[in-house]
Amino acid sequence: MSTDLALERSPVRTERPEPGIAVLFLGNPKSRNSLSIAMMAAVRGQIAVLGADPGVYAIVIAAEGPAFSAGHDLKELTAHRSDADGGRIFFAETMTRCAELMQAIVACPKPVIAAVHGVATAAGCQLVAACDLAVAEEDSRFATPGVNIGLFCSTPMVALSRNVPRKRAMEMLLLGEMIGAAEAAEYGLVNRVVAKGGSYAAALEMARIIASKSPLTVAIGKKAFYDQAEMPLAEAYEYTARVMVENMLAADAAEGISAFLEKRAPLWKGC
Repeated sequence: MSTDLALERSPVRTERPEPGIAVLFLGNPKSRNSLSIAMMAAVRGQIAVLGADPGVYAIVIAAEGPAFSAGHDLKELTAHRSDADGGRIFFAETMTRCAELMQAIVACPKPVIAAVHGVATAAGCQLVAACDLAVAEEDSRFATPGVNIGLFCSTPMVALSRNVPRKRAMEMLLLGEMIGAAEAAEYGLVNRVVAKGGSYAAALEMARIIASKSPLTVAIGKKAFYDQAEMPLAEAYEYTARVMVENMLAADAAEGISAFLEKRAPLWKGC
């Protein structure tokens, strides 16, 4: 491959291992899949494409190489300290792009599952927390270690604090220490811990189960989950009651209930 072609190579690649499932691979193992501007743009772009694809029902984010993601590209950030503004504009752009990526995952109508191996640190840990579900291999490790280098993990804190109890989040943020997969599961950062080398297969199995459901119902449920989580209790109940009424009126709900009563497999129409 020529140097020009190598430079043009996308930092992510997508596979369709079976109907209804798309896998997005972080593909820059030399940088430990750091979330550079290019990486974040590529991931966000693919999330948008896959989220709009009616043939995709679930998305898996996996990674090439020995690490899931080491977070922001510190070399890229440091290079911009020589800018006329000391890097302010580039730093702001990086954090904005990161926030947009994490919100795009939440807003995606298809469930997004992280298949984690190796380390997921700083913004890489944030990426895991932003996904709807996460599977981690038993030797994987997680951290928000910014405090160790004078850069508090403030943006990772947003997704982290929405997934794990407050005291646990503060412990990770203030101590900056690595935690293992078992602790990450105990904290609620990941759903399941599997044997080394098993995260991809386990995430695919989750995706396969999701892909067997009504895509309309899953999309309604995912949106409602994140919407109600930010509401006061009474408002959340009022909102979700309206959501359920609209869901009940959908063809897939009528089909699903009829199939259950008739003891047969449902035939989803996605409407």
